Amino acid sequence: MSIFGNERRLFLEGEAETEKLGGELARLAKESGHGLTVFLEGDLGMGKTTFSRGVIRGLGHEGAVKSPTYTLVEPYEELSPPAYHFDLYRLGDPEELEYMGIRDYFNGQSICLIEWPERGQGLLPSPDLEVHLEYQGEGRSAVVRARSELGASLLNELELIGLDH
Repeated sequence: MSIFGNERRLFLEGEAETEKLGGELARLAKESGHGLTVFLEGDLGMGKTTFSRGVIRGLGHEGAVKSPTYTLVEPYEELSPPAYHFDLYRLGDPEELEYMGIRDYFNGQSICLIEWPERGQGLLPSPDLEVHLEYQGEGRSAVVRARSELGASLLNELELIGLDH
């Protein structure tokens, strides 16, 4: 049975639940023993960095997690697995990613979180998961879509947790 394209819709009341979703994904990814590529989509201020903070803290990082808007990537290589948080909002041309060695980050062992992935189109690998965040009342709606077998497996595990209300 093919499980590609499965999606899960969740309501996140605030930052804490957005971070919790990221933390749960980090736990599941770590348990899988595989690298993971996640595309984060949504307008400015929707919680993409908050979600990323949840993943990175879920992997054991205790310091600040900031958006790499000006540096394009913030590495967390001390984590197991290593994590890389990309923010491509200010990327002028996808070719700039070649100059920074973008392909080296996607080694099958690391977790790569990419905000504004459409700006790197043509150079980024396909994601395992897409997370789309948008306003819903006083909170956020998160639509998590599987785009690989690994993504589908993690999405099925997320279903077991029952984060939604």
